Amino acid sequence: MSDIHVLVSPEAGRGRAAGTATEVLNRLRSLGGHVIDLSGADAAASAANVRDAVAAGAERLVVLGGDGMVHLAVQAVAGTDTILGVVPVGTGNDFVRALPGVPEDPLEAAAVALGNPDPIDAIRVGDRWVASVATAGFSADVNDRANRLRRPKGQTRYTVATVLELPALKRRPTTITVDGTAHAHDAVMIAVANTAWFGGGMHICPDADPDDGLLDVTVVDGVGRIELLWFFNRVFKGTHLDHPKVHTHRGRRIEIAAEVAFWGDGEPITTGNTVLEAVPAAIRIVR
Repeated sequence: MSDIHVLVSPEAGRGRAAGTATEVLNRLRSLGGHVIDLSGADAAASAANVRDAVAAGAERLVVLGGDGMVHLAVQAVAGTDTILGVVPVGTGNDFVRALPGVPEDPLEAAAVALGNPDPIDAIRVGDRWVASVATAGFSADVNDRANRLRRPKGQTRYTVATVLELPALKRRPTTITVDGTAHAHDAVMIAVANTAWFGGGMHICPDADPDDGLLDVTVVDGVGRIELLWFFNRVFKGTHLDHPKVHTHRGRRIEIAAEVAFWGDGEPITTGNTVLEAVPAAIRIVR
């Protein structure tokens, strides 16, 4: 087997990745790979190393981490021939939920990451890429708060962040234009999805399919705090879409006019009026 470029996040899963990295790297070597570790001292250094490796023709990149590290890697591999494999040891691991062939066990996932790739879509936002979901409004505020919390771990951290952000709930006048057709909303939160999950297992856009060349949009309009708690109670099961204040759209090009900050794959990406486009087969991934 040829070179296997690897990217490890020491912060993923609050240290879980750092604790399992040696075992995973040894597993990759045992399978015949020549491992090249691209992990830098910080995210910026790691991103630069990945960009350079992909530009030099890296055949395969294996990410050991969560959604944030996937987001970092996708900035380099989207639109290229580099194969992406994921060993999920993050807090939310929402992107991997759309990859049913990737096991939860890191050593098993490492072996799967060396398999044959399939193409999947991605979201292009200006010069940035999003692999799973771009979100704005209350959901972005929760993401920001969750990233700043040290405890608890796992999905519970998003639940705690939701409760802490409720007092600051805002409605924002928003126009969402889907393939040229405009829709007016009084949005509390917006999700534009390539895959179905965000926020540590919330099934925000249940019908999102990374193979259909389209983006699914879920908008929550004008709800209060109690209604929003109801919404989050049902969103884990994907049964929230029948609420009268929950609206959905689907299209290739989504233009959003609103004074909001957008987060993608759990990372901040842009602020204000935003255009999001589905790019078919943008990522070659093992799933």
